[in-house]
Amino acid sequence: MDVDPRQYENLAINDNDIQNIVLSYLIHNCYKESVESFIACTGMKQPADYLEDMEKRKRIFHFALDGNALKAIELTEQLAQDILEKNKDLRFDLLSLHFVELVRSRKCTEALEFAQSQLSPFGKEQKYMEKLEDFMALLAYKEPERSPMFHLLSLEYRQQVADSLNRAILEHSNLPSYTAMERLIQQATVVRQCLSQEAGKDGPPPFSLKDFLKS
Repeated sequence: MDVDPRQYENLAINDNDIQNIVLSYLIHNCYKESVESFIACTGMKQPADYLEDMEKRKRIFHFALDGNALKAIELTEQLAQDILEKNKDLRFDLLSLHFVELVRSRKCTEALEFAQSQLSPFGKEQKYMEKLEDFMALLAYKEPERSPMFHLLSLEYRQQVADSLNRAILEHSNLPSYTAMERLIQQATVVRQCLSQEAGKDGPPPFSLKDFLKS
């Protein structure tokens, strides 16, 4: 049943909704053993289609997170080559991640050669030019970790690229690219903003939590 957003505080969430939210988070982040344990404890139906490629996704995610972008690209293309063919931004991010790791390892000559062969073609498009300039600027510093572009060598940057890759693979498999918790928080934020802006007026269209979790 649809509920007026202004009555959310009085809305009772049943156990199935909570379990689906938790399961969505575990599957999204490739916690396979936790998924299996959670399903066994709750008696939920095992979503075989979700689990089928989880181990492959997990390996790809961790290769990207560890900075081994070329291995992440190789496994991604084995899983579904058209992911990177269709998502040029993601391919650029992965290639640039490899460039950054070469710089981090002080393999500047190799990094420059890689940039010329793999990254320079992206320079034909304006939207990549600024990013390329930032990456290439790392070569100008003896200690790139202390350069103005130090964030490109951070774990946070690798996490960002790994997350983007994981979402792309999920989307390719016709699975939600965001967890139910993330989407629920996004929806709640929008609702709160709308209610604040439209105080005294009719709120935004109501939505069903069960329908939301299925989306």
